Amino acid sequence: MASGRAHDRATWQLALPFGLLFAPALGLAGAVSAATGFLVGGLLLSPDLDTRSNATRRWGPLRLLWWPYRRGLPHRSLLSHSPLLGTAGRLGYLAALALLASALLAPLPLGVPAPPELLARALALWQRQRPLLLCVLVGLEASSWLHLIQDGDPLPRLPRPWRRSSARRRR
Repeated sequence: MASGRAHDRATWQLALPFGLLFAPALGLAGAVSAATGFLVGGLLLSPDLDTRSNATRRWGPLRLLWWPYRRGLPHRSLLSHSPLLGTAGRLGYLAALALLASALLAPLPLGVPAPPELLARALALWQRQRPLLLCVLVGLEASSWLHLIQDGDPLPRLPRPWRRSSARRRR
């Protein structure tokens, strides 16, 4: 298992080359989107948000937002350290927090959009900028794969009840 510094170093070193893979098809905007997604995925949305890690500390005072996530998921669980599922879970968690904040703040005179309007804006953005948003999503997932490969196993351990039952079946 790699250290936090090793994960960070590899993320910084590979972000630009990864982004440049998208340049021939989508130009500079695609390269920047993919590289940015890769950096954000490796430095802020790391699979290690289920522990007290560099990624958690980078959120500063907002790291408290990740406390329920950390408490609810054991480290290296299927929901945090799985290809696709881990990234989708972290993005879903952030989306749920954004919708909750929107629901709580929309009634106040702060100009915060209500959840339906927030969802409509997100959908409109998706429809207008789909190729670039896909670059960002692929970058987020690629940095997660880098992290998992550096940890030595891109597939997480099964939950304990499943491990016991599969061991019994082999006997």
